[in-house]
Amino acid sequence: MTGERPPAIPRATYRLQLHAGFDLDAAAAIVPYLANLGISHVYASPFLTARPGSAHGYDITDHNQINPEIGGEPAFDRLSAALAKHGMGLILDFVPNHMGVGGADNPWWLDVLEWGRASPFARFFDIDWQPAEPTLKDKVLLPFLGDHYGNILERGELKLGFDAEAGTFSVWYYGHRFPISPRDYPRILRVVRDRLEAPSEELATLIADFAKIKPSAQSVTRMAAAHRQAAVLKGRLAALAKADGALAAALDLALRSYEGTPGEHNSWRALHDLLERQSYRIAFWRVATAEINYRRFFDINDLAGLRMEEPELFEVSHGLVFRLIAENKIHGLRLDHIDGLYDPAGYCERLQDRASYMVMQR
Repeated sequence: MTGERPPAIPRATYRLQLHAGFDLDAAAAIVPYLANLGISHVYASPFLTARPGSAHGYDITDHNQINPEIGGEPAFDRLSAALAKHGMGLILDFVPNHMGVGGADNPWWLDVLEWGRASPFARFFDIDWQPAEPTLKDKVLLPFLGDHYGNILERGELKLGFDAEAGTFSVWYYGHRFPISPRDYPRILRVVRDRLEAPSEELATLIADFAKIKPSAQSVTRMAAAHRQAAVLKGRLAALAKADGALAAALDLALRSYEGTPGEHNSWRALHDLLERQSYRIAFWRVATAEINYRRFFDINDLAGLRMEEPELFEVSHGLVFRLIAENKIHGLRLDHIDGLYDPAGYCERLQDRASYMVMQR
């Protein structure tokens, strides 16, 4: 069988669960053994980039990168070559229904938190921006806290921080990052300015320029312009913080001014008010039972549903997979829980022209 093309319909499959302890090179090493068993296709667990340390791969955070924890694309190419040498094919367990959210590693989700409905990725996620709960109008609930919000706030577990490399402000709750909207950067930078004896002209200009950012969920052009403008201004802020020691020290003092005294409710007002202005509401994980306003995978808060009926999302999220199919490196797809999609049949029809073999799981 060596060197033959794999059969179009699998004769016998062998499931490989890929993770950091059994990576793509480890999989390639056992291909000769699998070939001797008569296996026609390796059936691989999801191998696109997932949450760090994921042992299953279903919590994807980037559809267009092979997980570097299991060797990335170079190791995948070695597995592909080993399979081709033995006339074997590869079936990928693909996850179109949801992505891993929370934490600090899904760029699409973080952009939605930063910009709300004005994010170009907002329509990718199945979020109800007008739910029955009035406090969630134009906000997404984030049920990732281990206790009630007020208790977490007053214990000082929510920390406002500044990323000096990226020039960004975020509130952190252990491994969860909650980005601050650029429209609120002037609020923080004015606190920085007030702690400087001689504020620079560049700082004053940054405050004024950040205040001019006017994102719009209705205008794609304005949405893109706001993102470009914010990226430039964040770069300028990062450069200023690196070049100006006094400003860096004032930044640290400003961040500390958002910290209150544990147990004293009113001392946390500044941080609370800042969070209230964001396009999300942080909450105790138990609150999700009654107030969740994004579709999840079952009741798992950190797996958010995708609107795969959106043509742009379909193309963007399948770009790498379609390329690997075209390169004859993937020979079939097993589709995970497509019953969660708005139009499972339509989704499969769009896939049919590009993937010759598919198996669905509901």
